[in-house]
Formats: sequence, C-alpha cells, structure tokens
Amino acid sequence: MTQTLAFLGTAFDLLLVVLGFGLIIFIHELGHFIAARWAGIRVLAFAVGFGPAVCSFRKGMGFRSGTSEPEYLKKAGSPERTLDGVSPTEYRLNLLPFGGYVKMLGQEDTNPGARSAAPDSYQSTPPWKRMIVISAGVVMNLITAAALFVIVFLVGLKTEPPIIGGAQPGSPAATAVAVNAPPAVVDAGPGLRPGDKVTRVNGRRPNSFNDLVLATAMARGGDAVEFEIERPGVELPLYFQIVPSKGDVSGLLELGVEPARSAEIVAAETQEENDKIREQFASIGFGAIEPGMELVAVEGREKVINAGTLFEAIRSSNGEPVTATFKNAAGEQVSIDVTPRPELQVDRVRLSTNSDTTIEHLLGLTPVMSVGRLEDADGKMMRGFDQGLREGDIFARLGGVEFPSIPLGISEIRAHAGKAIAVSVLRRNEAGAWEEVQLSGVTVDRKGAIGFGPNDTSAGMTLLALPPRRFVRGGEEAMPAALDVIRSPGLTVAAIAGRPVANFGEMREALRAATREAFAADRDATVTLGLRRPVAGLPAAEAPVEELAWEIPAASLRTLHQLEWSSPLPRGFFKPEQILLKAETPAGAIGMGLAETRRVMLMTYVTFARLFEGTVRVEHLKGPVGIAHLGTIIADKGLIWLMFFMALISVNLAVINFLPLPIVDGGQFLFIVYEQVMGKPVSVGFQNAATLAGLVLIGSLFIIVTFNDVVTLFNF
Repeated sequence: MTQTLAFLGTAFDLLLVVLGFGLIIFIHELGHFIAARWAGIRVLAFAVGFGPAVCSFRKGMGFRSGTSEPEYLKKAGSPERTLDGVSPTEYRLNLLPFGGYVKMLGQEDTNPGARSAAPDSYQSTPPWKRMIVISAGVVMNLITAAALFVIVFLVGLKTEPPIIGGAQPGSPAATAVAVNAPPAVVDAGPGLRPGDKVTRVNGRRPNSFNDLVLATAMARGGDAVEFEIERPGVELPLYFQIVPSKGDVSGLLELGVEPARSAEIVAAETQEENDKIREQFASIGFGAIEPGMELVAVEGREKVINAGTLFEAIRSSNGEPVTATFKNAAGEQVSIDVTPRPELQVDRVRLSTNSDTTIEHLLGLTPVMSVGRLEDADGKMMRGFDQGLREGDIFARLGGVEFPSIPLGISEIRAHAGKAIAVSVLRRNEAGAWEEVQLSGVTVDRKGAIGFGPNDTSAGMTLLALPPRRFVRGGEEAMPAALDVIRSPGLTVAAIAGRPVANFGEMREALRAATREAFAADRDATVTLGLRRPVAGLPAAEAPVEELAWEIPAASLRTLHQLEWSSPLPRGFFKPEQILLKAETPAGAIGMGLAETRRVMLMTYVTFARLFEGTVRVEHLKGPVGIAHLGTIIADKGLIWLMFFMALISVNLAVINFLPLPIVDGGQFLFIVYEQVMGKPVSVGFQNAATLAGLVLIGSLFIIVTFNDVVTLFNF
C-alpha cells in the first residue's frame, strides 16, 4: 500500500512538472504569436509540442482529431490564399510535449528556403519588426520567470541558510586558512568551521547554501573563490580564498562543505522507515536516540544553537566523552555520552589521469581496505555478498595488489571492469583467529564495481597498506613521510616510541606524544617504529618486532598536531537547518525576483563557458528525462518549490533559445541583423548549411543528455 501511494504521488508530481513545462513552452510560443500578429504577419500554426498533431482547433472549422491543415489547403487551393469565414491559423497540440513552434507564412525553422511574396508574409515584414517577433518568446520567458520568482519571494521559500555545517576532512574548505586570520583563529587550526556564516561569495551576498554550491561549481578551474565569513566569537569578518577541487561523485568543482544541521533528529513519514533509522542508530551504539528527538543540551549547557553546538564541543573535547541530552515530543529526556573519534589525515591521491580520490592516513601510514557494508540503502544485499564477500573481510589480495589501500583497491577493481578478478580476504574464524579465504568467480561489472561498501582497518588494527607515492594538494604533489620506512604491505605497527598501539587512533596519540617537543621547537623528529611482518601471509601478534628509525619532517609534524576530534554521530542524522527566504514588501519581492532572474541567466551562460573549459561536462547537463525526474523530486517539496523550479527552467529556456545557433531564435535573430546591416538576406545555401549543422549539433546533444539521464535514472 505504501509503495502504491508513493508511486501515485510520484506520478502526480510528474504530471505537474509536464504541465508546468508545457505552460512555459506555451508562453514562449505565445510571445512569438502575439508579436507576429502585432507585426501583421500571417500565422499558419500555433503548436505546443512536436510530432503528429493529437488535436487542433481552427476558427470556422472547429475542433479536429489530428490536424485540419490538409482540409484547409484543399479548400483554399494554396497556402497563399485565405478562406472567407475561416481563420488561417490552426491551434495545435502535438504528441511530444517538450517543445513547440509558431509557423508563419514564408518562415519555417527547418526550411530556410521557404518564401512567400504575400504582403502579410514573414519576408515582406521589415527586419526590425521581425527582430521583435523572433525575440518575443525569449522576452516572455524572462517575464514569466521574474513573475514566478516574485510570487515565490512574496510567499517565502524554505531553503538552507548560507551557513557551514561542516567541512569534509582533507577538502579545500577543511585546509584553507583565512588571509586575515587573527592569532586565536590560526591556533584553532585551518578550515571553515560549523557555524561559519558566509556573508559574501565573490563579492555577492548569498541567499542560501545553494548559492555557495553554484558559485563553486561554476568557478574557473584553478581559480580561487573568495568568501567573507562571520564566525561566532570572532569580532572581525574572516576572508578566505579557496581553490575548489573536483568531487569524487559529482565530478564538479566542490569545496567539501555541508549545510548546517538543526538540533532535530531526522524522522520519516512511515513506521517502517523510522525503524530503519533506529537500526542505524543502534548499529553505532546510540540506540537510545529516537527519530524526531531534539538536542536540548551539550555538557549540561542548554544554549544549543543547532547540531553544530555538539560537533564543536566534540572537536574541542581533547578526546574526552561529551554528554548530549535529547528530548522527545512528550518532553522525556535521555542523555548519552559521545566518545570522540580521533581524526586522521585526509589527502587526495591520483587514481588515473582524470580521476583522484581521498585517503585517510597518518603521515603516510595507510590502513588496508576492507568490506564495510553489503546492504544498499533499501536493505537489499549487494552483488559482493553473492560473490562470497562478508562484512569485515580484509583484502589480502585484489587482482595484482597485496593488502591494498582504498585508492589502490578501487583503482585495481576499475582496471578489471567487465572481467574476473582474483580476490583473497582475511576473515576471522570461530576461534577468533585470522584465516585467508580464496574467493572464486568474483567479477567486476562494466561500471567498475564488485558490489560492496568500502571501509578500512584503521578502527580495529594497525595493519598497513603501502603508502601512496604522492598526494595531490592544491594542484601540487607532496610525498608521504612514511614512504621511506614502509616498503612492503601487510606490516603491522606494534609500538611507536616503545608505546604499544592497537589501532590508528592510538597510533596518532603515540606519534603526537613522541614528537611533542620537536613540534614545539618546529624541527624534525626521529621516532622509533616497531613493526611486525605477517606470518604465512597473516597478521600475527607473536611475530618478532622489527624496530626502525623514522625521520619525520617538521612540516609533517605541524599537520599531525593540528588533527582534531570528530563525532561518531553522523551529521546526516540531524535535519538540515532551514530559513524562510521571503521579501518584506511587494517591492522587495520584485527586486529579489529581478535579481534572481538575472543571476540564473548569467549562471546559464557561465555553464556553457565552463563546458568548453572542462570543469563542467556534458553528463552534468539535463535533458527532458532528467528535467522531469528532477522536477518530480522538487515538486515533492511543495508548490512554491515547483514554481521556483519552473522559473529556473523558464530562464534556461530563454538563454538556450537565444544562443547563436541557426535552429533556435538566436541564430534567426543574427540572420535578420545581417539583413538589416547588409540590405539583403543571408543566402539560402548558407542558411541551409547552417541549419543542418545546428540540427546535427542539437540532435546529438539531445541524444547524449537523454542517454545520460536514462542511465542515471535507472542506474545502468
């Protein structure tokens, strides 16, 4: 029953999107139609959609199933002639709703050779009037978008504020340093912080968190994005210049920031979904937290702004447990102790020429890849389970790589896309001892995946992969400090400076303790590293310890001692914080609407520029299928969000229609400008060639984006 209701809801949302898109096209063509009638041009057809006519209406002939054009032409004898009492204009609804056109006497987009000598034909109209007719559709779209934005900002749009909720470790936002940072900020470490309010992005005041995302995605590759920040407890504004990096998933330029989270725990609409949330809390040791609860106190202090209050307390906890108090709807409270997790270093490593990913490590000491999960978001077992993998398995061999790190493992799996791959894993037996299990018949799908969620061994042991050969930091390369001491994979760290260690958290603290004096003096340090080699390919606690002297540069020590503490309670368990973006007066709404229309229009042009530069790719564009899918998601957020989405589509339609391509309004406009300046029209031969080239370009782009939309939608 739940699935049926969800399907019906999605179908209704899709219907709203299709109707809204059709309305935008109708308004665009209405602009051409009204302008053509004003200019005295005979209009033969006003059509919404492409393809065969579903139904039509012509004054004097009434409604028809299909088109009345053959009957009209038979009676008139020629398109040049008219019939008494019968309108020359047919209003037509075609089969495919994504598009539309106004057909005028002597003018056809796909037939530049169409001509007519009639006094009310397109060619007989002065060029300046034809310019108005051609541009009227775009003008109507911009007016429509502005009007929709005005309505949206009069009612108010719920959106995420331009406040930082957190920065992903190793991301550009986490490693940036304010150019005017006072000593108190520098001592607290680099990066944007939870609670930082962005007051300016490249000199413009952002209205929402989405403005930060767009400004970053549309940045020129290698250029810094400028931010002005208001930070709680810091009197003066902070200024950051951050160079974005390409995201692993989106492929777009990103800062690595998350929106601010409220103090309320997420809750679903159904009991089944809430039970899944409870299971997730229980799996990480927080079974006392219920969906819908609210964070009301941290360390006994009841001044809770949002979830950032808890995350900041954990960051500055020095590893000591932090008490968080939650309250349910009935007023009942529950307090839990949140034990902070020690942060590891996060850097980016190159997977291939055009791809890189993040890796967690300690000065180059790198954990081995393991199997983290085998269930997808819907609770279904992934392909890896059917191929013999089990949660907690540690990869002893993956293809030609022994004890791979996550980047090496991912790279090796992708290299075997569509092929079989040799896999052996370390697995605990019933007695708790490690044993090696050879898996047979493991295959990699065409997308380069076996079918599991990757994890690593950092939380439970000190097993090491080979350090990466180099890190990628801000476009430059850096060498890991451990590269000279860890020369083979499968080693286990038994002790650091004589201090026994059992996991990467203990390794971090042992390294910090052993290098504290050197760090304070800003000099290099020498640390004794106790390593155990595997016995028969397995980690063995009884193996002899081999001690090595490890020279650690001062620069690496500075990075090590700036590492902080993070929350084991995921940020995603808290609902995003929201504000109501609303104008105070109708005049203010008009101003906001016009400003948003201008911003979206400029952003669309920038998108095309970034396509040529390569920071935005064709697969990031949306065709009709992708727009419809995205529209159903947005429509589910409410009517105001749907109106906002339709305003965005209307602006984009205006921009695309006015590109200098022969098959769209912009190209036709240029032809008329040439005619006005030169005193003669562009030759039919040139128009035919240009139109054909435009058709091929737009047709190819349509096929590509539609293919990408379908692949994304159905996860092929």
